[in-house]
Amino acid sequence: MMDNWDDLRIFLAVARDESLSAAGRRLRMDAATVGRRVARLEESLGAPLFAKSPQGYALTEAGTRLVRFAEEAEQAASQASEALVGRAEGLSGQIRIGAPDGCANFLLPQVCARIAAANPDLDVQIVALPRVVNLSRREADMAIAVSPPSAGRLVVQKITDYRLHLAASAEYLAQNDPVRCPEDLRGHRIVGYIPDMIFDKELDYLGELGLDRVPLASNSVAVQFHWLRQGAGLGIVHDFAMPTARGMRFVLRDVISLTRSFYLVRHADDRRLERQTRFAEALVAGMREELARLEALADRADPA
Repeated sequence: MMDNWDDLRIFLAVARDESLSAAGRRLRMDAATVGRRVARLEESLGAPLFAKSPQGYALTEAGTRLVRFAEEAEQAASQASEALVGRAEGLSGQIRIGAPDGCANFLLPQVCARIAAANPDLDVQIVALPRVVNLSRREADMAIAVSPPSAGRLVVQKITDYRLHLAASAEYLAQNDPVRCPEDLRGHRIVGYIPDMIFDKELDYLGELGLDRVPLASNSVAVQFHWLRQGAGLGIVHDFAMPTARGMRFVLRDVISLTRSFYLVRHADDRRLERQTRFAEALVAGMREELARLEALADRADPA
């Protein structure tokens, strides 16, 4: 028989990370200890839970069956902890959010700072990743996405739409040929994503404009934005980022305008966790309010 929940917690970490060392980092244990605890669990159950290969630790048939029960135990432990803390004491503990780096750099920091200020016992972690966050592996407690996922045991809530436009620094625009129509863009240095590293079709802004060459490219929105601020070229920018950069100007704003959406994605089982649900409600409300504020500032600074 299994000794305690802690063995299941370690088993889940290895199942999600497929590595003793990675699971150890997550759990703040050394890999040897993680391995011993997994071996102890396998011995108590009388069945191998993992098959080791050059690619890492893969679940066996018995391990795959155990994952579901272990996740239910994890949920029960979380619910019990929340019930003991109680609603009146505010949000506490740690919540990790995964987000594309445009959102993570220019929108989430101020929203999460306000939530944290109202909940002193709450720790908020923002993971900025140029890819889709894997909630099944518990890379984060919840994620912001630009496309609603269609697979997995996930709950998806649309947060809000947001706008994007072409932009460049005033210095760049003064030193280069004028941009009077979309055809003029081919004579300019374009800043954007590395084409083969675009992880979501909604981010293929330049492909939508028929611009197939990107002389200055990065998988990071922040890098692209710094290039634009420094006068390196022209590129697509989130309207909500514009108020953070003096000297940036919209280009062809009345001709080229893109609209995308943010979605909040959570694991289906987490709907039962009151603490996460309350945080999610505050996050959605805060993002809607902050995005509207920043886009209004961008409008006033450079009206269409």
